[in-house]
Amino acid sequence: MTATSQAPDYGPEEAAPEVPKVPAEPSGPGAPSEPTGEEQAPVAAPEAPQAPDQGPGEPASEVPAEPPGPGAAPEPTGEEQAPVAAPEAPAPEATKPAPRSEDVPSAPLKLTIEDVSDSSVTVSWEPPESLGTQGLQGYVLELRREGASEWVPVNARPMMVTQQTVRNLAPGDKFFLRVAATNPAGAGPPATLDQPVHIREIIEPPKIRVPRHLRQTYLRQVGEMVNLQIPFQGNPKPQVSWTHNGLALDSKRVSVRNGDQDSILFIRSAQREDSGCYELTVRLETLEARAAINILVIEKPNPPSSVRLVDVWGCNVALEWTPPQDTGNTELLGYTVQKADKKTQQWFTVLERYHPTTCTVSDLIVGNSYSFRVFSENLCGLSDSPAVTKELAHIRKTDIVAKLKEFVERDFSEAPSFTQPLADHTTTSGYSTQLSCSVRASPKVRGRPGSALGRGGGGKGEEDHRAVGQRNLSRHLHQGLLGEPVPAPAFQPPCDPAPQPKIIWMKNNMNILGDPKYRTFSEQGVYTLEIRKPSPFDSGVYTCKAVNMLGEASVDCRLEVKGEGWRRISP
Repeated sequence: MTATSQAPDYGPEEAAPEVPKVPAEPSGPGAPSEPTGEEQAPVAAPEAPQAPDQGPGEPASEVPAEPPGPGAAPEPTGEEQAPVAAPEAPAPEATKPAPRSEDVPSAPLKLTIEDVSDSSVTVSWEPPESLGTQGLQGYVLELRREGASEWVPVNARPMMVTQQTVRNLAPGDKFFLRVAATNPAGAGPPATLDQPVHIREIIEPPKIRVPRHLRQTYLRQVGEMVNLQIPFQGNPKPQVSWTHNGLALDSKRVSVRNGDQDSILFIRSAQREDSGCYELTVRLETLEARAAINILVIEKPNPPSSVRLVDVWGCNVALEWTPPQDTGNTELLGYTVQKADKKTQQWFTVLERYHPTTCTVSDLIVGNSYSFRVFSENLCGLSDSPAVTKELAHIRKTDIVAKLKEFVERDFSEAPSFTQPLADHTTTSGYSTQLSCSVRASPKVRGRPGSALGRGGGGKGEEDHRAVGQRNLSRHLHQGLLGEPVPAPAFQPPCDPAPQPKIIWMKNNMNILGDPKYRTFSEQGVYTLEIRKPSPFDSGVYTCKAVNMLGEASVDCRLEVKGEGWRRISP
């Protein structure tokens, strides 16, 4: 208890009844005077009420006695007649007088609760306006529980602090607090909280911690187990509830176990109807937290409804199919197309995860027949069975027709020209000598070496021997195919592999063709004049002239023959 609580008002006056007193008779006229002496000492009149400013510890002797009434006999003076207040009564226990208001501090200001936990409370205040005449010694904090009348000091002695924490409290405690300032004169009036302090358990707002793998759609296959453990926070223990698509859970299929820090949702064998949004709600008084978990239960899709051949051309086949009626409660990843030839019956994949419902299969082998099948595919895999074409695709051989272009003969006609002219030559008398040159020209007159044409003549010998040979060869081949004996071919003059233009040889500008001294021949466009056993007389200028229908050309050279005749004709 603080010193500011009011002490009970009691003093020697209250103890007087315990001391036997002789009541004083009022003195009046004619009343006999009392004898003087200690035994008959007069007793003071009945005690007067205590003065308002008199403290409870002041002695009763300071209270003035009531004066005697009129007519009372005068009291004798002297020691014998001195009034003594109950000398035989025992003296009462002395009490500390109440301090004056100006001596003690005033009440502290702004008593406030700073913090309340589940086991402590912290209060603060400001110093009082008046510290009293003797200064400030400290503060005394007191506690009174609800329903009790006694104030219990929190600290044993005053403390010079303006903030204090009361510890070791229990949840559910409810009490009042007051604080008073003290000094050597005593404790001043206290400052008391208006409302009691209630110690309650600290409330931790609920919070759900969804695992990372459950923040997206949770996929399970039909028949698999679903076991979700969701941790949460909250103090005291919150209320936990689950819903499926906004409705209560089916207790026959789904079981839930709630702990202090987590909740477990369990489905032994998941079915497609278990798919949906599961919402977890954690509620604590007026606070709550929610978390939604999406579960998708899937299975393999059905195969496409039908597959048919649209067209077959060359080494290509066009296919078309319809999507499956049941995709397995999820989207399709595509289709897988396979082919198999009739001979081996082995399936090979052509396309994987192909999204359109039409495709073209190319690079098929000519002469084979093919079957095709199509699977549907989703996250669970390929459909259990495929859709197969009812008909075979036959890759047939196509007839090859060669379209030859007509041959257009090129005109190579050109005037004669010498690619290698004649060269001057010196020879010895009696030794045969040859003069050669090469000519290019078209059209060319055909003939064989040594013929009249070769010697510069013309006539009916210009018949095309090559055409005659071709006709004879065709006739012989026809007879051989019919099984008839093939006669031996008649001798034909050989064809000149290099047809020649008309060539004229001259000496000193005179035609020498027909002279037996000279012989001419040609081979592969090279024309040669041979002079048999020349003599100095055969010296001179020789000329070779080539002629056709487009023009003519000529070359010449000088021949010198040295010998005996040459020396004779030399002067």
